[in-house]
Amino acid sequence: MTDVTLEKDTAPRRTAGTHATTALGRGRALDRGPVADRAEQVALGFVPVRHPALKNAEIIPMSLRSVHFVLPGGVHDPTAPSGGNAYDRRVSLDLPGFGWQVHQHAVDGDWPRPGAAARAELARTLGEFPDGAVVLLDGLVACGVPEIIVPQAERLRLAVLVHLPLGDETGLEPAVAARLDALERTVLRAVPAVVATSDWAVRRLVSHHGLAPERVHAAAPGADIAPLAPGTDGVSRLLCVAAVTPRKGQHRLVEALAAVPELPWTCVCVGGLNHDPAYVSGLRSQIARHGLEDRLVLAGPRSGAALDASYHSADLMVLASYAETYGMAVTEALARGVPVLATDVGGLPEAVGRAPDGGVPGILVPPEDPAAIAAELRGWFGEPDVRRRLKAAARGRRAALNGWAGTARSLAAVLGRLPNEPRRAA
Repeated sequence: MTDVTLEKDTAPRRTAGTHATTALGRGRALDRGPVADRAEQVALGFVPVRHPALKNAEIIPMSLRSVHFVLPGGVHDPTAPSGGNAYDRRVSLDLPGFGWQVHQHAVDGDWPRPGAAARAELARTLGEFPDGAVVLLDGLVACGVPEIIVPQAERLRLAVLVHLPLGDETGLEPAVAARLDALERTVLRAVPAVVATSDWAVRRLVSHHGLAPERVHAAAPGADIAPLAPGTDGVSRLLCVAAVTPRKGQHRLVEALAAVPELPWTCVCVGGLNHDPAYVSGLRSQIARHGLEDRLVLAGPRSGAALDASYHSADLMVLASYAETYGMAVTEALARGVPVLATDVGGLPEAVGRAPDGGVPGILVPPEDPAAIAAELRGWFGEPDVRRRLKAAARGRRAALNGWAGTARSLAAVLGRLPNEPRRAA
């Protein structure tokens, strides 16, 4: 583009108040709205271009600043999908559109409790970064090893992305959970910036770990608007998208479905089956004990077109989690106009949200209460007005969902505001 006027600032340029697409061209343009002031422009990596030929210009990537993103091994493994992995992959793609070139460093290990080899590899990886480098660490890797992370905070500009507080994982022995909790607190207090995936998670981390509120930032997952799901008959196909683990509570969902055998439901549970084999085995036995093998299917992990097809045929999304910092599967369903029945935990109410007219596109029930799920299913099947209201609200929420550009923008702002000098006094 020969009309570009270059300035000394090396960050990408944009004209305030215009539409913008990411540097990787993710498809439709997303209106990010006007940047409030120059401080925000600098933090995001943009300065306005004052050239008459570029009155309606979009982002013009110039040289990008670099961020080293330290990830758990397997982040790209399609057989082990997770919301955290999907989030990490997506922001890695979208951050260049906001001024940050991403260098991924996946470290294999049994995180957050790695063995000696994984610890050594993480220490080696961090040790190779130059002094003052900007480093974003997935909390699953960082939060259990303060002996490695805290010393590096003295020379690197660190931010930790927390998908789920370590002690909140369901099924941990109390002593293990307490130990992980203490390790995480040490790490998060040592770094200048912590990123959480919902406003609820920000409040949780601030209060639970005693963190300074100004150091903890929200970057909620985005959603890609997809074609409206036609479903099956508009009522009977239930879909649960979640790794099959105790925290996701599929055993409570089975109990609820077993309580309403008279309803004409079928349910497909899409999610990894390798995280907790003992739990999966017990769940299969539970399904067989209730005689639900022909109606409730553990389909295993799906991605791409297969996952799209699962949403395409769904009439109602169901999720019985014990803990969630946000709930990306919820917004993926809403992005297709599919209403949600979920537990009222953590950040799930944020993910469900409201339509612009105030309508709620889902039903929230207490955790550990299969009877409440069963009661709401009776209402879903038996009350056409309830279904119409929920579907209308889901379509309204679909149109108002934030895209992934907003996630990357928030994360870029955090990286841009990291102190120029590492936190040597942390």
